Amino acid sequence: MVLSHNEYYISPEEYLETEKLSIIKHEYLDGQVYQISSTRSDAHVTITLNLASLLLSELRRKSYRVYMADMKTQIESINRYFYPDVIVTGDARDKEYKYFKRYPCLIVEVLSDMTEAYDRGKKFADYRQLKTLKEYVLISQDVMSVDCFRRNENGRWELFPYVRGDKVDFASVDVHFNIADIYEDVDLIVDSTP
Repeated sequence: MVLSHNEYYISPEEYLETEKLSIIKHEYLDGQVYQISSTRSDAHVTITLNLASLLLSELRRKSYRVYMADMKTQIESINRYFYPDVIVTGDARDKEYKYFKRYPCLIVEVLSDMTEAYDRGKKFADYRQLKTLKEYVLISQDVMSVDCFRRNENGRWELFPYVRGDKVDFASVDVHFNIADIYEDVDLIVDSTP
């Protein structure tokens, strides 16, 4: 979520060098640097850790790498850098980059009231520019709800919603988890069960 930004153009190289030394995280949008909120709820942090742990457990012996919170994704074609909550890449080219990844197949964002519209709208539009991205997943921290947007064979994005009792399918990396495992130890505000 954008909180503040600079008024002058910063090159991507300058951004990356400055970000290495910064104690505050910033996202980069075409020459502008935006401070992102460092305030995360217990639910947000727990969901992120749960999912990253589940993915790591399943993918550690495969050719995938799982990152959470502090690894940037670069969208070179539109000059952007974001900090997704979880990134998975299986592309060997990403081994070249220490401070960001260019070729993710799966990106996950945990929603908050402040970020939900942005994550579903403009940020998703930006992420769609990543040719290797196969799935974009949005996870509610208030109700047991996971929205998985999956690129089909025609390049179009389809929504696969999951709720309480469902098994969530991460087709991009061929793993499946009970939705309850993603929400383990999370106190939900509202129950999504009718």
